[in-house]
Amino acid sequence: MTYFHDAVSSTGSRTTFTISAWVKVDGKTANQTIFGAGTAGTNSGKFYFAISNGQVRIGGGANVYRVSTRLFRDPGSWYHLVCAFDTTQGSDGNRIKFYVNGESYTDFSAGYNTIPSNQNTPVNESGKQNTFGAEQGGGEQWKGYMTAMVLVDGAQLTPSNFGETDSTTGEWKPKPEPTGVTYGTNGVYLKCENSGNLGLDSSGNSNNYTANNVNTNAQVLDNPSNSFATLNPEIWNTTTNFSNVLYNANTRFPTSLIGNSTKGWPAGTLAVNKGKWYAEYFCEYISSQNASGGPGIYDYDYNSSSNTAPTATAGGILYDPYGRIRSDGSDAGSFGTWTTNDIIGIYMDLDNNELRFSKNGSILNSGNSMASITNPAGTPGGDYWTFCPYDESGNAFDASMNFGSPNSYFGSCTNTDNAGLGKFKYSPTLSGTHYYSLCTKNINTYG
Repeated sequence: MTYFHDAVSSTGSRTTFTISAWVKVDGKTANQTIFGAGTAGTNSGKFYFAISNGQVRIGGGANVYRVSTRLFRDPGSWYHLVCAFDTTQGSDGNRIKFYVNGESYTDFSAGYNTIPSNQNTPVNESGKQNTFGAEQGGGEQWKGYMTAMVLVDGAQLTPSNFGETDSTTGEWKPKPEPTGVTYGTNGVYLKCENSGNLGLDSSGNSNNYTANNVNTNAQVLDNPSNSFATLNPEIWNTTTNFSNVLYNANTRFPTSLIGNSTKGWPAGTLAVNKGKWYAEYFCEYISSQNASGGPGIYDYDYNSSSNTAPTATAGGILYDPYGRIRSDGSDAGSFGTWTTNDIIGIYMDLDNNELRFSKNGSILNSGNSMASITNPAGTPGGDYWTFCPYDESGNAFDASMNFGSPNSYFGSCTNTDNAGLGKFKYSPTLSGTHYYSLCTKNINTYG
């Protein structure tokens, strides 16, 4: 994934600084760094602000200072995380302050180290690298999304400098620009808005960062003000460690990397019960065209209560590579095969309870509905998820899902929905009927 670094040339404050970032997690258990500096195994030689096994960890090269008891693993939410450091403060509790979505957080695990008074860190030290999204050098990279990253050199600030409460919804949201901030020598504000220069500094300091591992669609539409669906690593499945099998910020499911003898069907993070919705499934690789998995929709609550595959029970419908529609334990129709490098469009119409599919932009079945959807009101959960399963018979499906914020496997995507939201390979509009990307703004308007 993309990460950003700056080679510090002039030492600022090594004791006092604030790190602010909006992040969307991917659910993996491995260490993932929000901000890091230095590589030495001493407290003055290394600093990290990270999430590991869902827990926030703040530490140095020799000691761990804070480990949250709370787990940060909701893949559908953006978190605003602030680490405010000042080792010149009189007590350990004031030397490190941590905030989540605008609120002070103090519920840390016992048994970890205090940070010594006036402890220097490698943050803002000449010769070191201030790094967002990885440790210095690129290790333990952040695998989810990150935006509006701020480093303030020389001040211990609060979240109110970076976010505010929405007067209508009551939700914590980013300010258009940070306020009341003096950035200091090495301070930076990375908006990530310039696709040609993601590391452009908007603080006024011109401390532009180097963006590493930049590929197609490195800049995503998913953001704290409009969260797009991704695949959900916490959804019910038959794998033993599902959170570690999704990649590319929970938009990619490469089953050949984890073995093909188990099954799984990660659903999207956003469920709907009315409206018209569009998503795309890219088949990176398939081991057998006679396999029985594929993209589709299902009612998760029914599936989880019955502990069966989505298409074995009511509420599950998928389009398999053999060209069949699989629903309620039966197969119907022959709508054309699909294979490696094909993109399947999913048109879910919950106003008329109809489901259509396309292949590489060409609508199938002459545009007629290929399956009838059980009315959401008649399902246990009352809504549907678009999902991306791998095979129920042990074949490999390497696939990516695009709910409107595509990963690099989709390549250039220039089509938007009628609201101007999302980016797709093919048009979400079908014969004049508008289908929409699965994101919070669209659901608030059309769902």
